[in-house]
Amino acid sequence: MKKALITGVTGQDGSYLAEFLLEKGYEVHGVIRRSSSYNQERLEDIMSADEADALVNNQNFHLHYGDVTDALNTTRLISEIQPNEIYNLAAQSHVRVSFDMPGYTLDVDAKGTLNILEAVRILGLTEKTRVYQASTSELYGKVQEVPQKETTPFYPRSPYGVAKIYGFWITKNYRESYNMFAVNGILFNHESERRGETFVTRKISLAAARIAQGKQEKLSLGNLDSLRDWGYAKDYVECMWLILQHDEPEDFVIATGEMHTVREFVELSFKHTGIEIEWTGNGVEEKGINKATGEVIVEVDPKFFRPAEVDQLLGDPTKARALLGWNPTNTSFDELVKIMVKSDMKKVEDENVIKRMFD
Repeated sequence: MKKALITGVTGQDGSYLAEFLLEKGYEVHGVIRRSSSYNQERLEDIMSADEADALVNNQNFHLHYGDVTDALNTTRLISEIQPNEIYNLAAQSHVRVSFDMPGYTLDVDAKGTLNILEAVRILGLTEKTRVYQASTSELYGKVQEVPQKETTPFYPRSPYGVAKIYGFWITKNYRESYNMFAVNGILFNHESERRGETFVTRKISLAAARIAQGKQEKLSLGNLDSLRDWGYAKDYVECMWLILQHDEPEDFVIATGEMHTVREFVELSFKHTGIEIEWTGNGVEEKGINKATGEVIVEVDPKFFRPAEVDQLLGDPTKARALLGWNPTNTSFDELVKIMVKSDMKKVEDENVIKRMFD
């Protein structure tokens, strides 16, 4: 039985990856940070009810307290677990927040990656343990060519992107210096019903559900013209695994090859709640109007603009498709939005039921 260690296991990608690997017959170990509030919601499909509030797990799934910024803790865990595969998904991954917390973002996204690689090296596991580093399309930032592929020059536009560049290059450096199987998956935007509520796509799908059910009046957003390559996170974790099963350690772009605006995401989200949006105005004066009622339900707020904007990101998944046999469009853009909105419609309905029980 192969052993896998996942950092960031409580996140969107980590929870999907844990489920995927368990289905593949792995023994899965996840690293979670100690928190005074419950932070294991995304793992509840794996854990039984009596396990959900403690580190007591099923036979093949184990949780460990830790933090990639703690080199000693990271080294100890890797030494004890002796994993065949490490998936480093731990990160401060909110681009806008990285402008407010650049130092913390550097510690987690850059030094955290180094801590894992150095632990594998000093423990003598370079022949046994394969390392996957979760890289990001934010490396490309101010894009130098369209679409972006593995050979496209980087030009990050945020502290998050800059920190991730270190993670990318230190992974490649350890691969070339110590003959490690250490690889980067350059993931373009990938979303799901498990996406955090502060990320723009989930913010949109949840607001659409709340507005449709009369629980919210407006949705405030930043740049509606931003173009992104959006895929389904559940599909992307399969590609992470495929990269580590490849014969040679290589870096891969993980993307759909399609690009859509934030405005399109808004339109589709409301469409799946039965609301048709009409747009009026331009720039900061642009507003989304409910066609049936004439009410303004979407507006632009400059406070959500980034200090340095990334206008467009479009990945080229040709290499992953050709060498790994991965299907980048297994879930279409429309299907992705529909999945997210359907989940959030149920979430809001459940909240309403609970509220009525206590009213």
